[in-house]
Amino acid sequence: MNTALLRAALFSLAVLSFPISLQAQNNSPLAHLSGTLTDSSGSGIGDVQVQARSGNSANPQTWSAKSSPGGQYSLDLPPGRYRVQFTRSSFAPREAVVDLAPAESRTLNLHLDLAPLSSNVVVTANTRPTELARTPAPVDIVGLQEIEQRQAVSLPDLLATQNGISLARTGTIGGLATIFIDGGNSAFTKVLIDGTPVNLPGGDFDFSNLTLDNVDKVEIVHGAESALYGTDAMSGVVQIVSHRGTTRIPQIDLFTEGGSFSSARGGTQVSGLPGRFDYSAAGSYFHTEGQGVNDAFLNRGVAGNIGYSFSDTDQVRLSVRSNSSFAGAPGQTLLFPPDPSSFYDLQQLSANLTWNFQTGKHWSHHFSGMESRYFSISGFPPFGNFPNQANRSGGVAQSTYSFHGGAATAGYQYEVENASGHSYRSNQAGFLDGRWSPLSRLTLSAGGRAEADASFGTRVVPRLGAVYALRHAKGFWGDTRLRATYGRGIEEPTALESFDADPCSPGNPNLRPQRSRTINLGLDQYFDSGPFRVSATYFANEFRDLISSVPGTQAGCRFGSVTFLNTDRARARGVNLSATAPLGRWLSLNGDYSHDDTRVLQSSTAGTGFQEPGDHLLRRPVNSGNVWLNAAFDRLNFNVHGYVSGARADSDFDGLGLARNPGYARIDVATSFLLAPGVSFYGRVNNLLDKQYQDAIGFPALGRDYRLGLHYRFSGRN
Repeated sequence: MNTALLRAALFSLAVLSFPISLQAQNNSPLAHLSGTLTDSSGSGIGDVQVQARSGNSANPQTWSAKSSPGGQYSLDLPPGRYRVQFTRSSFAPREAVVDLAPAESRTLNLHLDLAPLSSNVVVTANTRPTELARTPAPVDIVGLQEIEQRQAVSLPDLLATQNGISLARTGTIGGLATIFIDGGNSAFTKVLIDGTPVNLPGGDFDFSNLTLDNVDKVEIVHGAESALYGTDAMSGVVQIVSHRGTTRIPQIDLFTEGGSFSSARGGTQVSGLPGRFDYSAAGSYFHTEGQGVNDAFLNRGVAGNIGYSFSDTDQVRLSVRSNSSFAGAPGQTLLFPPDPSSFYDLQQLSANLTWNFQTGKHWSHHFSGMESRYFSISGFPPFGNFPNQANRSGGVAQSTYSFHGGAATAGYQYEVENASGHSYRSNQAGFLDGRWSPLSRLTLSAGGRAEADASFGTRVVPRLGAVYALRHAKGFWGDTRLRATYGRGIEEPTALESFDADPCSPGNPNLRPQRSRTINLGLDQYFDSGPFRVSATYFANEFRDLISSVPGTQAGCRFGSVTFLNTDRARARGVNLSATAPLGRWLSLNGDYSHDDTRVLQSSTAGTGFQEPGDHLLRRPVNSGNVWLNAAFDRLNFNVHGYVSGARADSDFDGLGLARNPGYARIDVATSFLLAPGVSFYGRVNNLLDKQYQDAIGFPALGRDYRLGLHYRFSGRN
């Protein structure tokens, strides 16, 4: 009996002491965790979400805080082990594990890097990735979400509906496709693939076979950027940024589709991040018979992007992209009978090897080697085949010193160009670029470049910019930002214009570079604490020393002789408007409008009736715009996109005197439905109403085009 009473007393004492022990633990003095979060310049980062999760897996708890505008944060926590996560839009997430003793005060300062694949980060407008809100230049970013929602397949179809861009395509699918940004010629846009320039030497870039495989986003920078990128960047820059693996267990995508015009397409993408090594590779195949005689198109594309991090401050990366296509070339079928045997064979390749590393707290360095190759054959039986090939190779070395509120970069670039006709040209340049925020609301940007070109000698081009936060506010009437940029651009002559050995169209080694001066003034207004945004940008661009072919004096030439001279001058003025409006968790609306008033100011063809002073420049509509609505509800996603183009000046170039291309409106729809985890059925219809229009006179655009497909995604995990 006494033993039983003793056992009962001991049990009661143990039960009573357990909550007392817990209470004593809970009443232990709290630990204090605090610190400052900074970016690469040492400036504090506000609005970082800080979450501390307890190491108790049986009953985990989470404590949260947000950093102040100066980057400071603090948390009071019970003693124990915590996994602390730091996340903010535009920045790569950071994580740390800390053990806190009772009453301990721990300081944890961290540096956060910008995430280059974020839709809020620009990698093209500055020498280093920069938040979109601190970039003075007008920038449009097409992110992965928009690409997937619209089910965009090729880059020209995606660019054709972007703000301030007009597309000229000589055919349905596979015809020569070039773009004009804010009134500039097609050769005035620098095109980069992961940092590698892919324009023809002194010329434009053919987008016709460039697919969006392995692409995470596309950046479009408006205005002259020759201070950063040298020749070609006269009116804008387009950069394609490849996907990177992010999960330890690989993510795998497989798709197959078919549709109208006997079209078939399939492809795959694999990506992952095992340890310090990341990789992403994709490939696709596409074939269509087209909508008329000799209108077939075959395209194959492969792309890869691999990287290795020796440490958080030392990374190397290699990206490669190749597209090969074969297209029938029926010609201007609205004006003449289709040519049943002409063709256009195109192969394009780009590669970039980059090493980024830091030496010390303030210094970071970038080295890259790059190569791009172009090869095409235009076949016109019985006249023969006409091959054209070119390549650009070179390297860039730059160093950046970061200080509180800014950064300064100095760099050197060397490039070698080769083109058909045994033409060879080497260029080199030194450049400076700086960014400084003397006030939290103000960011200043300035840079310059001295370009030594084998064709025209040395030229110096500057650029200046500023962005000012006129208002910081929460609620309906949110932030207001003002932007201003000024830049000068240069464009070297093409290989033919400089080196052509044909006595009837001899190259002119004394040509000056084509020049531009661009001014952009913009306003960004945010509503409802950020999701709603309206932007307006006024641009005034002037183009001088434009190269044209004028009648020559060489005798014995069947079609007459020409010579190349810097004779022409033009300008473009207008406004680009855009708006983004998330209407709920599952509905979003976007739209933009462009007014582009181009004029010929001086022309070598004055008096001929073609491109007279006062005329609009060819293939650039004065008015254009688009709107797209996306609804994502449960397993269903539905996207509808409408595009309107006004009339544009054009020419048939065949003596028929056609000089005006009518406007048109087009509607595209795309939808997908999740059938099972990872498996979705999708469909899209381009040109839903089967509108008959042409991007270039005589070349009909594709009619109603529908595709149905299946997509499987194994989502990778960490």
